[in-house]
Formats: sequence, structure tokens, C-alpha cells
Amino acid sequence: MSSVPAEVSTETLQAFADAWNRHDADALMSYMSDDCVFEASAGPDVCGTRYVGRHAVRAAYMEVWATFPDAHWGHARHFVAGDRGVSEWTFTGTRVDGTRVEVQGCDLFTFRDGKIALKNSYRKNRPPVGGLQPPRAPRS
Repeated sequence: MSSVPAEVSTETLQAFADAWNRHDADALMSYMSDDCVFEASAGPDVCGTRYVGRHAVRAAYMEVWATFPDAHWGHARHFVAGDRGVSEWTFTGTRVDGTRVEVQGCDLFTFRDGKIALKNSYRKNRPPVGGLQPPRAPRS
């Protein structure tokens, strides 16, 4: 299990990103506060979908890997300013139906007592880049 320092640093955010790429829910949750919130980039609400509390956040994280078994966040860049932080990344993943996604995105973080209290996720919206796609109409 990971050890989280009293203050969050760019090294902390990189370790958090590394845990995402290992698909390691235990490590991810070691960085989250007890009353953590995850606002996913997609969903019916203005904030996407909001997950509150450790159980809901963990389940949402695991759902990402169920949807994209090869999920990877690459080219990560981080910065921290006081109780706020940002991670920028390029997400790649293949859905179980074979469609491939490659998009840039970022997470906006709010920290409290050396832990992530809020992870607010954003990503570009673009069509799949490969895999199974509807056939195109022939050109005339």
C-alpha cells in the first residue's frame, strides 16, 4: 500500500497516475480522503456523474477498467498549487466491443490533509479511432 505525504506533490500525482495504469484500486484509494468525491467526465448531470464516498469512488474506478480492460493514461504532466492540482494526460483504451478511444484529458484535484478529496475528470469527446465502427456509405 502507498504512503501519502502530508502535502500532495507532483510526485504524489505521478504515483496516483501510475496506480491507474497498474489498475490498482487499493493503491488509488490510499490517496483518497475518507469522504472523497469523483466527478466522472461523462454522465447525466452538469458535473458528469458524481460518486461520493470511498465505496462509490472505488466502484467507479473499477468500472473504468471493466469498460476499457487495457486503459492507459500516458504523457502525464502534473502541477500542484496549495490545495489544488492538475494532471494532464492522453487516455487510450479499447472497449470490450473493440472500439478504440484515444483522447486528451485532465483531472482537477482538491486536496485536504495530504489526500485527494475531489477528483474532477475531463476529457475530449471524439469518435472511436479504430475497432468495430459502422460502415460508411459508398461515395457516388
